[in-house]
Order: sequence, then structure tokens, then C-alpha cells
Amino acid sequence: MRFWVAITLGLMLLLVQLTSVQSTPALAEAYPSPHLDQLSAEQIDTITQLRQQAFEATESGDFVAAELYWTQLLAFLPENAAIWSNRGNIKVSQNQLEAAIADFDRAIELAPHSSDPYLNRGAAYEGLGEWSKAIADYNTLLSLDANDAAAYNNRANAEAGLGQWDKAIADYQTATELAPQFAFARANYALALYQTGNSSEALHQLRSLVRKYPQLADARAALTAILWVTGQRGEAESHWVAAVGLDKRYSDLAWVAQTRRWPPAMVMALEKFLKLS
Repeated sequence: MRFWVAITLGLMLLLVQLTSVQSTPALAEAYPSPHLDQLSAEQIDTITQLRQQAFEATESGDFVAAELYWTQLLAFLPENAAIWSNRGNIKVSQNQLEAAIADFDRAIELAPHSSDPYLNRGAAYEGLGEWSKAIADYNTLLSLDANDAAAYNNRANAEAGLGQWDKAIADYQTATELAPQFAFARANYALALYQTGNSSEALHQLRSLVRKYPQLADARAALTAILWVTGQRGEAESHWVAAVGLDKRYSDLAWVAQTRRWPPAMVMALEKFLKLS
């Protein structure tokens, strides 16, 4: 089972949930946990408790505790690829990217046909600016699952890192077609359109996105920037109040450029708004 987790790099990662010690049939096939029959009832209870604690710590943002729980789980299930991948995600959340990649490497070694570790490792490579390695991981993932919207979105992020904006736009668009509810892929698509000079379509996409997802700070901040530079300053101010009310980080240009990784043209537009120029 997949669910999305927010991390400090602003990249898309997947945390693989172990629905039980035995796992569901799908997880058992992708993430075998050998030797469970050799564990005592007490050990299985401990594993169940650690798993619950690991997810609770992750969801609450206590990544140090979460890493400890995943490490303790590995002492019981050292050949469970999901645990290695999940611990890697937690290390990414702490910006321990090289260590995270080592965990993802192990997950891939144990479950080479599972898609999640490739997505997660690719995101870690993005964090290091190793765009080509990230793209290679996303390509592998798409060879396993050609309809993985997250893979298209992340590959587009890496292509944007290389300045390959036309490729990025195509991949963002595919991500939104595969998963129309994938709001961040739609936001990324609009930002890339603006980068390539298509400001009118970018504005149309962002307006539509804000109507559907009014709590999406990224889209409101982007609307602010574009509206400001196109002279629609009253509406820009209105969206900005909502954006910073939802997420104050958008007032930090360094965060927008380096962590959220807006395209350069969008960063320049936001800078003009922040400097009232």
C-alpha cells in the first residue's frame, strides 16, 4: 500500500506501509519477509508495535524516532525490502541523502522488481543534483509500471534540473492525465509552462487549480507572482495573503528556488513581487 509523505526536500517519495507482519499478498510478493515462521509470538507482537510506532513517528514528523523504529525492525526482518526503503525515506527527511541511497540500494537488491525503491532513490538523487541518475531510476520504474504518475512527475523534475523544459512539460502533462487529482503535478506543469514563455496557459492552469484546491499554497503563491508581473496587482495581493497563511516558506526565495525548486523565471517573478518592483 502506498501513501504520500511530505519531506524537507519537497520531492515526491513513497513510504511503503506494512499492513501486517505477514503483509498482504501483493506486498508479500514484492517484499518477502523470510523466516517469519521462526519468530516467536512475542517477537511478532514486538514487530507489530514497532511498525505502528514507526508510522506514527513518521506522520508526526519525529524522524529521529522513526529511524530508530525502522532500524529495530530490520533487526527482526533484515531481508524485508519495504523496511529498508522506508528507513531510506526517513533519512531523506533528515537530509542524509547518501545514507538514504544506501538503504534504497539494499531495498532494490532484495526486491528488484518493486517500483517504490526506484522512485525513492531517484528523489534522493534529485536532492544531490544527480539528475541523470534520477532519470535512470525513473526510467526503470516506468519499465515496471508504465502508468506510474509519480514517476512521470519526478522524471519531469529531474529533466527540469537539466533545463530540458519541453521534456519536463510532456512528463508533467502525462502525470496529470494519469492522475487528475495529483495537484502538485498540475502545479509543476503550470510552472514549467511559464518558464517556457506560455504565461497565459500557466495562468489558466493555476486559476483552475486554485478553484479546485483552494488550500494549495504552491498554486496561490505562483498565481501571486504571475499576476503581479502582468499588472493584476490587487488579485495578486489577495492570493498572497492566502498563500503565506497556508505556508510561510513561500516568502523565502532561497527555499522556493533551492528546496521547492521553482523554475528560474517563476523565482524571478516572485522576487519582483516580494521587492514590490
